[in-house]
Amino acid sequence: MVNIAIFASGAGSNAEKIIQYFKGNKAINIGLIVCNKPGAGVLDIAANHGIDTLLIEKLRFSSPESYLAELKSHHINFIVLAGFLWKMPASIVEVYPQRIINIHPALLPNYGGKGMYGMRVHQAVLAAGEKESGITIHYVNEHYDEGNIIFQAKCTIEAGDTPEILAQKVHVLEHKYFPEVIGQLIMGN
Repeated sequence: MVNIAIFASGAGSNAEKIIQYFKGNKAINIGLIVCNKPGAGVLDIAANHGIDTLLIEKLRFSSPESYLAELKSHHINFIVLAGFLWKMPASIVEVYPQRIINIHPALLPNYGGKGMYGMRVHQAVLAAGEKESGITIHYVNEHYDEGNIIFQAKCTIEAGDTPEILAQKVHVLEHKYFPEVIGQLIMGN
């Protein structure tokens, strides 16, 4: 059994899709939701599905021991970042090499890096006059959005698209592909 920890900072729509996708799976279990924002919607989603939660704080997260003991106590062996806005500390990256993945709301290597998340990404893509955007699923290393790319999917940008419209298009791709790619990575397909 592979136990996944989902790290999320907000509403949790991707986390919910992942939880639903693996519900009843005999080989893959969502064992923990890790969140850095009290009151975030993802915590309610975890409660509704009976999944343990861990609320983390910045100083301890960035310390050498971080929250490794809690991850170990939940037998976590794979980490998924689903809208998690903090950089993963080296201590966790070292313990989970090639077992931490992130989804980014643009086609990396463009429009990534520190401060590039949510609407900021969509605004930058539109301001640059791009004709398409999409998602990138990638391994996590010690730098923002620089890990090896696993998967990308694209959507077309139409004349008149706003950041909000582009965000909706990107969400459709995230919800469709993120759970599938997680399953393929873990099961080796």
